[in-house]
Amino acid sequence: MEKLDPKTDGATMNIVEENIEKLRELLPDAFTESSDENGTRLKVNFDALRELLGDYIEDGQERYSFNWNGKARARRIAQTPSTGTLRPCPEESANWDTTQNLFIEGDNLEVLKLLQKSYHKKVKMIYIDPPYNTGKDFIYPDNFRDNIENYLELTGQKDEEGRKLSANTETSGRFHTDWLNMMYPRLKLARNLLREDGLVFISIDDNESYNLRSLMNEVFGEENFIADVALVNNLKGRNDKKYIATANERLLIYVKSDEFEEFGLDLPDSKLKEYELKDKDGKYRLIELRKRGGADTRKERPKMFYPFYVNPETGNVNLEENGDYTIEALPIKSTGVEGRWRWGIDTAKNRLELLVGQRVNGKEKYNIYEKDYLEKEGTIKRIKPKSVICGTDYSTDGATKAYRALMPEADFSNPKPVPMIEDLVTYAAPPSDEEAIFLDLFSGSSTLAHAVISRNSKDNGRRNFICIQLPEKTEIDSEEFKNGFKTIAEIGKERIRRVIKKIEAEQTEKAKEAKEKLPGMDDSESNNLGLGFKVFKLDSSNIKPWDADFDNLEHALLNAVENIKPDRSEADVLYEILLKYGLDLTLPIEERKIDGKTVYIIGAGALVLCLADDISLDVVEGIAALKDELKPELMRVVFKDAGFKDDVVKTNAVQILRQADIEDVKSL
Repeated sequence: MEKLDPKTDGATMNIVEENIEKLRELLPDAFTESSDENGTRLKVNFDALRELLGDYIEDGQERYSFNWNGKARARRIAQTPSTGTLRPCPEESANWDTTQNLFIEGDNLEVLKLLQKSYHKKVKMIYIDPPYNTGKDFIYPDNFRDNIENYLELTGQKDEEGRKLSANTETSGRFHTDWLNMMYPRLKLARNLLREDGLVFISIDDNESYNLRSLMNEVFGEENFIADVALVNNLKGRNDKKYIATANERLLIYVKSDEFEEFGLDLPDSKLKEYELKDKDGKYRLIELRKRGGADTRKERPKMFYPFYVNPETGNVNLEENGDYTIEALPIKSTGVEGRWRWGIDTAKNRLELLVGQRVNGKEKYNIYEKDYLEKEGTIKRIKPKSVICGTDYSTDGATKAYRALMPEADFSNPKPVPMIEDLVTYAAPPSDEEAIFLDLFSGSSTLAHAVISRNSKDNGRRNFICIQLPEKTEIDSEEFKNGFKTIAEIGKERIRRVIKKIEAEQTEKAKEAKEKLPGMDDSESNNLGLGFKVFKLDSSNIKPWDADFDNLEHALLNAVENIKPDRSEADVLYEILLKYGLDLTLPIEERKIDGKTVYIIGAGALVLCLADDISLDVVEGIAALKDELKPELMRVVFKDAGFKDDVVKTNAVQILRQADIEDVKSL
């Protein structure tokens, strides 16, 4: 039976090997066999690669590039697999058994590495509100040698005295290099998780907006830049800067590829009021067909100047004059200049039923209007967001007041407005996209989670979120600490719990008022809107590595027999195996008893795990029978290596499972 190697199988996806494999698929001629002390392997032949790339090779001394000290090291950090794991915490979660949402407590660099297999190209939208480079501390230090150990020490999980979480101190000032080295590997890893039709939003201020734009162009491609939006969040302006009172922040938008299709935003109430007319096809408004602004004259677009003929009794419009259509309408400006229509004559022929002629202020002159319907094919009209976003819903003051109303015991500086994040969620994916996952790398007070839950409650959506937050400690003398919130992560988790309770109360009240259940809801299933979240925490692997102590070899050998760490549960090991196999952390898990032993069935038989001791052949045969019962395309089985009753059972187990067409059998 093959064993899981904690150094390889326990590690995350090897991004270097993935990149090489993609290159080999595209350019197989660029690879050759090479032998050394490690044996014969395929390696890149750079001379052949240069020939295949031809004129696209850049070898000049002067070139346009974006570079800084530490960039190569930051790239290596992104490509170095993590040997950590995510440990489940059901006791800190809500609706653990039914939710698809995740809150992960840990350094987002390591967490992103751990998610590479399970969530590769599954995330619809990423929102990033990184620590702004203001010359003060920002967290997230990266230790290239051993980041997991570094993380455990810095978060106080290994060092009782604690150590200050700092990567950019007051003395170092606003060093762009430190900030870029922190952001670069995270962006590269985050991009791997995006769906091809996905997009990313990043909030930033002026200190790093230029560098961030250059960084995003390199990671996501300049051709995938969508907009640099001005978010006006303080209309009065902040007077803490010299020369100018800052009234806005920036919001950069990039897509993964041209497969993205924007869903648009809800019409504001002021626009909805314009649709006050109604006919058999629904509500509509009238939009003048004459072109206004830009190239709006006959001289500039002569083919878009032509007459319509109006029936004065009905207002119906035709392109030909006859007995009913007697009034000519031309696109003449109020100044008497000949204008032009928005439509060419061919479009007008095909859409005459949408046109209406109306008399202008009691004169004989008629204007032509287009019927603009509010709803088309069951979908209400939506609008594109503007490059400048402003209003009370997007202000920092409004966001702070709303946050404090929900979380009065835990103050949080400059929380993002929930309505603003809701707009991003709405723009990225329709409510019908049940596979849409929204990822927040720097979760903070969990505004994204709040926005996803809130939006789902409004349009009955099925969107899900993944929030990642470092357990950054709150100040000991702060009100948050005194009220029991020892870390920022604890504040974020509690906010999500309160949002869930608030939404549940609103649903109950609506159902009570209407005297009927909400659409799609059921008494036995109150979680359809994603009202819940699973908490996981970053930690070192549950599996002990082989560490030969030649001064005490007997003791080392005895420890190696039981290679699961003594303070870890079966659930801990179970979720590490899910990550190892690249399975979703929210897959349904069924627990069964086979001959008295606990067997975990994940994803309807995609993975079967038994970590019990004293496993008999009856247990193995019961697991083999699951293949016929569940009929998965592929079943993988994992045991604990020391869990078999004896070596005979262990040897026969492999044969029994192979007879059931289960080839992937491993032990820990």
